[in-house]
Amino acid sequence: MCGKWTLLLIRELAEGRSRFCELERSLEGISPRTLSLRLRALEEEGIVARQTFSEVPPRVEYALTEKGTALLPIIDGMRVYGERWIVQGCGEGRTSSAVFAQTPAAAAA
Repeated sequence: MCGKWTLLLIRELAEGRSRFCELERSLEGISPRTLSLRLRALEEEGIVARQTFSEVPPRVEYALTEKGTALLPIIDGMRVYGERWIVQGCGEGRTSSAVFAQTPAAAAA
C-alpha cells in the first residue's frame, strides 16, 4: 500500500477534508484510477474516512482518521531524514539508490 502517492495523499489530507477532484488537482500527475485505489486502500486500513453527503450532485469528502493523523510525525521524520541523509549523499556524487544500497561497513569507511 505504501508508496509515493500514498504518502503524498496522507500529507495532502493532513491539511483537512478534501473532495476527490481537489485531491486530483493537488496531486499533479496522479491518475483518477490510482487516486481511487489509494483512497480505497487507505479507507480499508482505517487511515482515511470517507463521508458521503446526500446532495444533488452527491458530494464525497475524505479526511484522515485518528490513526491516519498518527502517521504524520512518522512521515515528517522520513522527510527530515531524506533531506539530511539522502539529498546530502546525492550531493556527494552518489545517487539516492546508492546511498540506500550502502552497507554499514561501507558507510563507515
